[in-house]
Amino acid sequence: MSNTATFTDNRNGKTYEFPIIDGELGPSVVDISNFYTQTGMFTLDKGYTSTAMCKSAITYINGEKGELRHRGYDIAWLAENKVFLDVVHLLLHKKLPSQSELDAFRKKLKTKSFINERMLGLFNAFPDKAHPMAVLQACVATLSAYYSRDMNYDDPHEYMELAERLVAKMPTLAAFYYRHAMGYPLIYPDLDRGFTENFLYMMRSFPHSHVDIRSIEVKALDTVLMLHADHEQNASTTTVRTVASTHSHPYSCISAGIGALWGHAHGGANESVVRQLEAIGSVENVDKYIKKAKDKDDPFRLMGFGHRVYKNYDPRAKVLKGLRDKLVDELDIDSNLIKIANRIEKIALEDEYFVSRNLYPNVDFNSGLILKALNIPTDMFAVMFVIGRAPGWMAQWMELKEQGNMKIVRPRQLYIGPKIGCEENTSKNDIEYSGKQ
Repeated sequence: MSNTATFTDNRNGKTYEFPIIDGELGPSVVDISNFYTQTGMFTLDKGYTSTAMCKSAITYINGEKGELRHRGYDIAWLAENKVFLDVVHLLLHKKLPSQSELDAFRKKLKTKSFINERMLGLFNAFPDKAHPMAVLQACVATLSAYYSRDMNYDDPHEYMELAERLVAKMPTLAAFYYRHAMGYPLIYPDLDRGFTENFLYMMRSFPHSHVDIRSIEVKALDTVLMLHADHEQNASTTTVRTVASTHSHPYSCISAGIGALWGHAHGGANESVVRQLEAIGSVENVDKYIKKAKDKDDPFRLMGFGHRVYKNYDPRAKVLKGLRDKLVDELDIDSNLIKIANRIEKIALEDEYFVSRNLYPNVDFNSGLILKALNIPTDMFAVMFVIGRAPGWMAQWMELKEQGNMKIVRPRQLYIGPKIGCEENTSKNDIEYSGKQ
């Protein structure tokens, strides 16, 4: 048949056929669900670089063309014409909202943005220097204890409530942690403010005082959050889906996703970019560090370049670079760091070493500079990523539930250990001791 792929075992000449499934966009897939049943073998795909773990209608990425779409809408168009909550609504409710729907959605999230007062004691349990990602992960897991009774996780209306509640509370949890760590009084959500403005308000305000939040600052943060809203089956999203396949509480799934996102190779990369730019120190030092990056014997790696999927300019990076360039003066972004970043980017886009390896700037290269200009502490950069990514994670969780026939994720392995155990060399004393267990 023309819609099948043939596999031949060269050891014995046996031939097997597997169905080919075409998607709406992107590469077709070979369905090897019954590969072991037919052949008695497993496939090996380290990092799942060639494996589709699910069917999804949420996000499409074309890495070669540098294309990213959410439910068919191009990310650059969304960033230019919509706000973060438009994209949240698109991910969760599968369509862009009308103005009246957006207003109602915004109001609903505002009423869900407060957290149970008893959770405030949780912040006291952490050391003063606790990383905010550790605290946020624990807080989200704790939410499952407050929203576990009488919840039917097979009812779309119920789990939409869970999704909207999580999206609404995430900025409050992040801001409360920051206030607690700094020893500042807590600032509760202001129902008269928008979603993104409210976060900046809770971070900056003090009782009985006015805080000036410029619209350009709200736009900048809103765009950063939008560009992180979902990114297909990356490490943290795959983690969320994997935990979800065990029928765990959805907030437990999101907590696991936060743990995966924390890694410096994933959500912690923008923090690493800024720290690296600060370490480089000046434009005069850039060439020295570029030389180190190109030296295969040097462990130094240039942060903010290259991507597992994109082999072209990351479309999110393009949006952020344009935003950063517009905001340099208005947001007073550190001009020294900008000069260093511009010099590095110019070299990377022209140098054959980087071009031949598709090491284009990624979303992390400029997002950290914008967050720094907004006075977001560097160790909270990954937290900003979580606030933006939470709706995408919940959309992925909901899609998994909606598709039904959920099967627990259980990869196989290629065993390379010893053929025979150590029992032949086990001493008599060991045997007697083990028998007491």
